[in-house]
Amino acid sequence: MLGALIIGFKRAAFSNEAGLGSAPIAHSAVKTKHPASEGLVALLEPFIDTVVICTMTALTIVVANPASWAEARAGEDIGGVTITSDAFATVMPWFPYVLTVAVLLFAVSTVLTWGYYGLKAWTYLFGRSRASELIYKVVYTVFAVAGSLLTLQTLIDLADAVLFSLAVINIIGLYLLAPVVKRELESFLDFVRARKAGGDGDGDRGDEREPARTAG
Repeated sequence: MLGALIIGFKRAAFSNEAGLGSAPIAHSAVKTKHPASEGLVALLEPFIDTVVICTMTALTIVVANPASWAEARAGEDIGGVTITSDAFATVMPWFPYVLTVAVLLFAVSTVLTWGYYGLKAWTYLFGRSRASELIYKVVYTVFAVAGSLLTLQTLIDLADAVLFSLAVINIIGLYLLAPVVKRELESFLDFVRARKAGGDGDGDRGDEREPARTAG
């Protein structure tokens, strides 16, 4: 049971990035008078991704019980995408083609997203200039090519190690910033109660989120 929990935690962290501190980089691009409101929006992401989608996928595999699932339980090295494809193919023969496109889009979006995260971290540490950004993009491209040459299991192990390092650093920060989070949440809840009571809260409709305007 402990081993299953550990594997589950690893795959869940890889799936939804909860607790890693990466999602706030994207959410920080939103302008709002109440940061806690964006935090509540962010809470929906791991719920939908892991609790809803991943649970539905797992139940589909268990119920359909494809041959590849039985082989994987017997110790064969079969990827999760193959098992998922075979499970849905038991009722939708055309589904493997849809899943192939979905996996391709997921891979491309992941490369772009983590590239954006890394760029923001890089410019924060080394400054935002054309030369600095170009150096990062070259380094990122080299690592992307190098990663494609590794075996899948090696790549997964490397990703798990890096994500674990991120989680340790970020969770320490979460504990240190807990009082700030509590204060912001209470402020937002007071604002919501005031709006419901017929008041104007901060005197305007200030919690409407809009994309941040960035230079360039």
